[in-house]
Amino acid sequence: MLDWPTPKLKSLPPLSLYVHFPWCLKKCPYCDFNSHELRTDESRVPEEEYVATLIRDLEFALQDVWGRRLSSVFLGGGTPSLFSAEAMDAVLTAVRTLLPLEHFAEVTLEANPGTFEAQKFADFRKAGINRLSIGIQSFNPRHLKAIGRVHDDQEAHRAVDIALKYFDNINLDLMYALPGQTLEHAQADIEAACARGVTHISAYHLTLEPNTLFYRFPPKLPDDETAAAMQDMIEQTTSNHQYRNYETSAFAHAGKESRHNVNYWLFGDYVGIGAGAHSKISFADKIVRQMRYKQPKEYLAKARMGESLIQVQQELTVEDRSFEFMMNALRLTGGFDTPLFQERTGLPIAVVQQHLDEAEQRGLLVHDHLRIKPTVLGRRFLNDLLQIFLPENTSSDNALKSLP
Repeated sequence: MLDWPTPKLKSLPPLSLYVHFPWCLKKCPYCDFNSHELRTDESRVPEEEYVATLIRDLEFALQDVWGRRLSSVFLGGGTPSLFSAEAMDAVLTAVRTLLPLEHFAEVTLEANPGTFEAQKFADFRKAGINRLSIGIQSFNPRHLKAIGRVHDDQEAHRAVDIALKYFDNINLDLMYALPGQTLEHAQADIEAACARGVTHISAYHLTLEPNTLFYRFPPKLPDDETAAAMQDMIEQTTSNHQYRNYETSAFAHAGKESRHNVNYWLFGDYVGIGAGAHSKISFADKIVRQMRYKQPKEYLAKARMGESLIQVQQELTVEDRSFEFMMNALRLTGGFDTPLFQERTGLPIAVVQQHLDEAEQRGLLVHDHLRIKPTVLGRRFLNDLLQIFLPENTSSDNALKSLP
C-alpha cells in the first residue's frame, strides 16, 4: 500500500455520458461486451420501457453530478441503431434538460450496417446526433461471414454512403488478424476505409476473449508475425492518407479525434446509464466507480420496483487512482502533460516516480516535468509498460481488462 494521505482534488475533470443499449440482431462470436441477441419470440426491442428507464436512471444519477455540464455523449451497445430516431430524441431531450451539454458537444451513435435506413439516419441527425461510429469490421464478404456479422460487403458500403449524406464526422470500426485473413486482405480493408474519406478510423486486433464462442471454439488466426505486419501496415497506410495515430487503435484527421474516448483516456469522469453501464465520478475527497445491473431483464425489473439500478459501487484506493490513470493515459501516442496526473488523481507525480524511471530505463517511455509519453517500443509492448505501474498483489489479466 502507498503510504500517502487521502488525496484531494482541487477541480473536477470534464464529464461525459455513456448510454448503453444492450440488444443486437445477433451475438457476434468474438464479442464479450454486454450485448444480448434478440430472441426469435421478440419482434423488437422493448423501446418505450427501456427509454423511460434510461431517463429514470439519469435522474437518479444527478445527485452525484449536479451542476456539471456534459462535454460528450456516446450512445453505445449492443446496437443502438435498432432503436428508433424518436427514442433517441426522447433520450437526448431528457439529457439536455437534466445535464446541459456544452456548446458543440460531441454526440456519437454506434450503428450496425445491417440496420441502416436513409430516413432513419436523417432523423438521427435531426435528433441531435452529430457523429456516427459504424461497425464495419471488414469490407470482405468472406471475413464478415467468418466473424459472424449480420451484414455483407455491399451493406457495409451502402451504410457508409448513407452516413456521408447526413454526417460530416464518421468513425469506421475495422478489425484485423481475422480468421483466414492475409496481409493483402487487411490492406484492402484499410485502403477501402481510407478511400471513403471518413474523419476517423478505429482498427482493432481480434482477440479471443473468455466467455465468447470463439474462445470455446477458436478459429485459426494469423500468427503473431503476420498480425504485427498488419499493424505496421495499418499505421503506415493511415498515415499516408493524413490520419494521425493518436491512440493505440485510433486514427483521425486533424481535430477529429474522439473527444468522448479521449476523456476516458485522460481519466475524465463519465456517468454510465443503461444495463451494465459503468460510471467513474470524482468528488473533492473521493473517486467512485459504479456498475448498473447487467442483465436487461433485471435492470428493467429493478426500475419497475423502484429500486436502485446500481449493482456495484466502490471507492478507488490511492493505488487504484495511480494505476488506472496510467493504464488509460499511456494509450495516447502523445502521452499527457505531467501536471495532469496530480490534477486528475489528487496525487503528486512522486508516487509513480520509481515506476517512471524503470519504464524509461527499459526504453518504454520518456518523461520530464512537462510531459510523459510512451516510446514507439512502449506503444508496441503496451501491456509490458502498464504492468510496471500495476499495484502489488493485483492480477494483470484482470486489471488490464477492468475498464470500459
